[in-house]
Amino acid sequence: MSKIKETSTNFANKQALADECPEAYAANIIGGQWALVICSWLFNGKLRFGELRKLLPNITERMLTLQLRKLEEYKIVKRTVYAEVPPRVEYELTAIGYELKPIIKQLEEWGAKHRELSGES
Repeated sequence: MSKIKETSTNFANKQALADECPEAYAANIIGGQWALVICSWLFNGKLRFGELRKLLPNITERMLTLQLRKLEEYKIVKRTVYAEVPPRVEYELTAIGYELKPIIKQLEEWGAKHRELSGES
């Protein structure tokens, strides 16, 4: 997951849209295939990196790390490091992260309806 060059037209367009449109801003934060799934698992409580990795067998360690960093940067996820050997790191949703729960639930319901409509199973 590489960053868009800040000098590119794509970056400027994305930034302008996010500045004008709160839903585009939100989509930039939680968009992509992994962010919503990670948040869904964290609704159940704190999880360690390895636990998340087992729950998401198709994600690479690098992608999981990048997604968790992005969610942490946007204050959706809180990362707690414990001074132990071996080191222990836990991830949990912040208060604003938990506010995504009804939104994700609605997306889940909409996805199920659309899947039926389009004939996919």
